Amino acid sequence: MQDTLFHSPETPPEHAVIARFRLGGDGFGESDQRALVFEAERSTGAAVEAARVGEVDGNEFGGGEVVIFAYGPDAESLYRLMEPGLRALPFRPAHVVLRHGEPADDVVRQRIDL
Repeated sequence: MQDTLFHSPETPPEHAVIARFRLGGDGFGESDQRALVFEAERSTGAAVEAARVGEVDGNEFGGGEVVIFAYGPDAESLYRLMEPGLRALPFRPAHVVLRHGEPADDVVRQRIDL
Protein backbone atom coordinates (compact mmCIF):
# COMPACT_ATOMS: atom_id res chain seq x y z
CA MET A 1 0.00 0.00 0.00
CA GLN A 2 1.33 3.42 -0.94
CA ASP A 3 1.17 6.33 1.47
CA THR A 4 -0.24 9.14 -0.72
CA LEU A 5 0.33 11.75 1.95
CA PHE A 6 4.08 11.63 1.35
CA HIS A 7 4.08 10.69 -2.31
CA SER A 8 4.84 13.58 -4.60
CA PRO A 9 4.82 13.09 -8.36
CA GLU A 10 8.09 13.61 -10.17
CA THR A 11 8.28 16.85 -12.05
CA PRO A 12 9.18 16.46 -15.71
CA PRO A 13 12.64 17.66 -16.73
CA GLU A 14 12.77 21.25 -17.89
CA HIS A 15 13.46 21.70 -21.59
CA ALA A 16 14.77 24.92 -23.10
CA VAL A 17 14.76 26.96 -26.29
CA ILE A 18 17.83 29.19 -26.49
CA ALA A 19 17.89 31.60 -29.44
CA ARG A 20 21.11 33.47 -30.28
CA PHE A 21 21.32 36.43 -32.69
CA ARG A 22 24.33 38.50 -33.82
CA LEU A 23 23.76 42.25 -33.43
CA GLY A 24 25.71 45.21 -34.78
CA GLY A 25 28.87 46.23 -32.93
CA ASP A 26 30.59 44.62 -29.99
CA GLY A 27 28.28 45.79 -27.21
CA PHE A 28 24.56 45.62 -26.64
CA GLY A 29 23.40 46.42 -30.18
CA GLU A 30 21.67 49.58 -31.33
CA SER A 31 18.51 50.87 -29.63
CA ASP A 32 16.33 49.96 -32.64
CA GLN A 33 17.76 46.42 -32.57
CA ARG A 34 16.96 46.08 -28.86
CA ALA A 35 13.43 47.36 -29.49
CA LEU A 36 12.86 44.65 -32.13
CA VAL A 37 14.15 41.99 -29.74
CA PHE A 38 11.91 43.21 -26.91
CA GLU A 39 8.86 43.17 -29.20
CA ALA A 40 9.66 39.65 -30.45
CA GLU A 41 10.15 38.54 -26.86
CA ARG A 42 6.76 40.00 -25.86
CA SER A 43 4.89 38.43 -28.78
CA THR A 44 6.50 35.00 -28.47
CA GLY A 45 6.03 35.14 -24.69
CA ALA A 46 2.32 35.86 -25.12
CA ALA A 47 1.91 32.93 -27.53
CA VAL A 48 3.78 30.56 -25.22
CA GLU A 49 1.79 31.71 -22.19
CA ALA A 50 -1.56 31.44 -23.99
CA ALA A 51 -0.75 27.87 -25.06
CA ARG A 52 0.47 27.01 -21.54
CA VAL A 53 3.62 25.30 -22.79
CA GLY A 54 6.16 27.18 -20.71
CA GLU A 55 7.56 30.67 -20.42
CA VAL A 56 9.85 33.04 -22.26
CA ASP A 57 12.21 33.84 -19.43
CA GLY A 58 14.18 36.82 -20.68
CA ASN A 59 17.23 37.81 -22.64
CA GLU A 60 20.89 38.59 -22.32
CA PHE A 61 22.60 41.30 -24.38
CA GLY A 62 26.36 41.67 -24.68
CA GLY A 63 29.37 41.04 -26.86
CA GLY A 64 27.48 42.05 -30.00
CA GLU A 65 24.72 39.47 -29.58
CA VAL A 66 21.47 38.73 -27.81
CA VAL A 67 20.25 35.43 -26.39
CA ILE A 68 16.57 34.78 -25.68
CA PHE A 69 15.68 32.03 -23.20
CA ALA A 70 12.46 30.00 -22.90
CA TYR A 71 11.69 27.02 -20.67
CA GLY A 72 8.97 24.40 -20.42
CA PRO A 73 8.32 20.66 -20.40
CA ASP A 74 8.62 20.23 -24.21
CA ALA A 75 11.23 22.09 -26.28
CA GLU A 76 9.52 21.19 -29.57
CA SER A 77 6.20 22.73 -28.49
CA LEU A 78 7.97 25.86 -27.26
CA TYR A 79 9.88 26.25 -30.50
CA ARG A 80 6.81 25.74 -32.72
CA LEU A 81 5.14 28.69 -31.01
CA MET A 82 8.26 30.85 -30.96
CA GLU A 83 9.57 30.10 -34.45
CA PRO A 84 7.60 32.73 -36.42
CA GLY A 85 8.66 35.54 -34.09
CA LEU A 86 12.27 34.38 -33.97
CA ARG A 87 12.55 34.01 -37.75
CA ALA A 88 11.06 37.49 -38.19
CA LEU A 89 14.03 39.07 -36.41
CA PRO A 90 16.40 40.33 -39.13
CA PHE A 91 19.68 39.67 -37.33
CA ARG A 92 22.02 37.06 -38.76
CA PRO A 93 23.81 34.85 -38.21
CA ALA A 94 21.30 33.34 -35.83
CA HIS A 95 20.47 29.92 -34.45
CA VAL A 96 18.30 28.20 -31.88
CA VAL A 97 19.27 25.35 -29.59
CA LEU A 98 16.51 23.04 -28.36
CA ARG A 99 17.60 21.39 -25.13
CA HIS A 100 15.60 18.26 -24.34
CA GLY A 101 15.98 17.97 -20.58
CA GLU A 102 17.92 19.53 -17.74
CA PRO A 103 21.31 21.07 -18.55
CA ALA A 104 23.81 18.23 -18.50
CA ASP A 105 26.55 16.92 -20.74
CA ASP A 106 24.50 13.98 -21.98
CA VAL A 107 21.19 15.76 -22.64
CA VAL A 108 19.98 15.87 -26.25
CA ARG A 109 20.50 19.22 -27.96
CA GLN A 110 19.33 20.15 -31.44
CA ARG A 111 20.66 23.19 -33.29
CA ILE A 112 18.50 24.95 -35.87
CA ASP A 113 20.01 27.71 -38.03
CA LEU A 114 17.64 30.59 -38.70
